[in-house]
Amino acid sequence: MENFKHLPEPFRIRVVEPVKRTTSEYRAQAIQGAGMNPFLLDSEDVFIDLLTDSGTGSITQNMQAAMFRGDEAYSGSRSYYALANAVKDIFGYQHTIPTHQGRGAEQIYIPVLIKQRELEKGLDRSKMVALSNYFFDTTQGHTQINCCVAKNVYTETAFDTAVNADFKGNFDIEKLEHAILEAGPKNVPYIVSTITCNSAGGQPVSIANLRAVYEIAQRYEIPVVMDSARYAENAYFIQQREADYKDWSIQDITRESYKYADLLAMSAKKDAMVQMGGLLCFKDDSLMQAYTQCRTLCVVQEGFPTYGGMEGGAMERLAVGLYDGMNLDWLAYRITQVQYLVEGLEKIGVVCQQAGGHAAFVDAGKLLPHIPSHQFPAHALACELYKVAGIRSVEIGSLLLGRDPNTGEQLPCPAELLRLTIPRATYTQTHMDFIIEAFEKVKQNAAKVKGLSFSYEPEVLRHFTARFEEIAT
Repeated sequence: MENFKHLPEPFRIRVVEPVKRTTSEYRAQAIQGAGMNPFLLDSEDVFIDLLTDSGTGSITQNMQAAMFRGDEAYSGSRSYYALANAVKDIFGYQHTIPTHQGRGAEQIYIPVLIKQRELEKGLDRSKMVALSNYFFDTTQGHTQINCCVAKNVYTETAFDTAVNADFKGNFDIEKLEHAILEAGPKNVPYIVSTITCNSAGGQPVSIANLRAVYEIAQRYEIPVVMDSARYAENAYFIQQREADYKDWSIQDITRESYKYADLLAMSAKKDAMVQMGGLLCFKDDSLMQAYTQCRTLCVVQEGFPTYGGMEGGAMERLAVGLYDGMNLDWLAYRITQVQYLVEGLEKIGVVCQQAGGHAAFVDAGKLLPHIPSHQFPAHALACELYKVAGIRSVEIGSLLLGRDPNTGEQLPCPAELLRLTIPRATYTQTHMDFIIEAFEKVKQNAAKVKGLSFSYEPEVLRHFTARFEEIAT
């Protein structure tokens, strides 16, 4: 089919979910009732849900069939071994701990690595600094509640929506080494390589950059964690953009990428396409003490280490989903769908971050320049988009970044982005056209959109449950 200009979706739709249409008056009341926070809306009041791609997309028929093979034994389940063998085959990692989702993995490995560094080196954890190309919200939250600073060392152009580059998710290698030396290598309990880099706009990280990070980490004896939610999308971008790997398969690129980390934490609800599930995996025996401690903590917080918060059928489904998520046709379709939305928004004058893997990221700071960052322009834009068209989206900006844990001051965010997250194999091109048309209407009224202030602000991960009110002009 290589001679066709426009190729349709590489799947057939067999099951559909009805959605209801609402009036603008209804939506205005709904968002007010939700405290001006799209997270708190009822899903039945949402027409197009772009809040997240985490567990919200379609699954394959092979994944659904695999669930019937589930072995629900409390310990030693054969479904666990099916999952562990898939991990070994795809990533080359020898030790697997299933978790209920990505933050389940984080709540296990983060305290273990911090405590291990604290005891081995005789250090004060309040002086520790964990590093990443950009921590996502829960990884940052778990780091901070364990009294460790989370510091991002991204490239200079990562958040510049006027600049296009092949790998805007990369670490700034010079800044990384400077940050290690500034903190003192013993005070860095781990480095997190986030692929793709969600907060930077779903931007990929090159193998060359992953390798350079790992070489530095090994020099200073710091473990590297691969935040793996979008491992397949990152591999696709590497195949398309990094010359040395253009003839490699997605699975071979994935295997190569994971040589440059010591453990992986995964929300399997993204690229592995399951509705619920996660992984914490160790590459080999080099961190055996940490692995053993993580298994023990898994029993306390998740479940026995051979099910860890997932039923047998769910582990079977995930074992298949890890492979199905690497399907080249599906990946190409998904990335093209995001590109189509970004290009359509740019054509009507809505500035976006260059198209990444899983979402279009609108530069809300440029669309709403009259709203300062401490009044959360991207969150205000999310509320306006819902009121106009029933579309739910999410802020990736100052609200998500949060406050300085020491001073309580709002941290400066490099960009105020609104994320339009596309669930896998769920919405069609007509939906993308509707979203673009909705932004035309939002753009016409942009100058009247009001900033927001807190009426309720939680201490940690505030964007999930905070409530707001519009600031009177």
